[in-house]
Amino acid sequence: MKVEGFVASLKNAETIGELFKILQEKGAPLVELDGQRFLIVVEGDFEGRRFWTEINGEKANQALGDAMLNSSSFPFKCKRPYTGGNVIFVNFDDIEVEKFLVAYRDPDYGIFYLVENGEAKEITGEEYEELKDKMPEFKIKSMSEEQMDMMGAFFG
Repeated sequence: MKVEGFVASLKNAETIGELFKILQEKGAPLVELDGQRFLIVVEGDFEGRRFWTEINGEKANQALGDAMLNSSSFPFKCKRPYTGGNVIFVNFDDIEVEKFLVAYRDPDYGIFYLVENGEAKEITGEEYEELKDKMPEFKIKSMSEEQMDMMGAFFG
């Protein structure tokens, strides 16, 4: 599957639950697109109701830090007005830990995964809560000093 097709499929969601179901059907949290594996992160809202991705119990944008700059992000809109967000593709090869948790959440609901040795397994919310403090620190390759200097020169 291509990145564009993946992003387009999210547009069919009419609820947050449907969005999470589409992600699940496409193989999230780990998806192979254009021959490359990605960790899928989503964030946004449905008519004012927020949704987000967590890694080891922390919002993904916090857990990923500077690596977010190295990831590809695509906005998406859904069928209903005032709905949509961003889907972020994090290159799986940049992840430096063998084991971590991923959750797709809204204030009342979630789908939870344990990722171990490159394989994702769905787990319960209770298992997620129990495991999140036992996970190794989530590490991802961030930009090198040289890349950061280039960014600084570009953005002045």
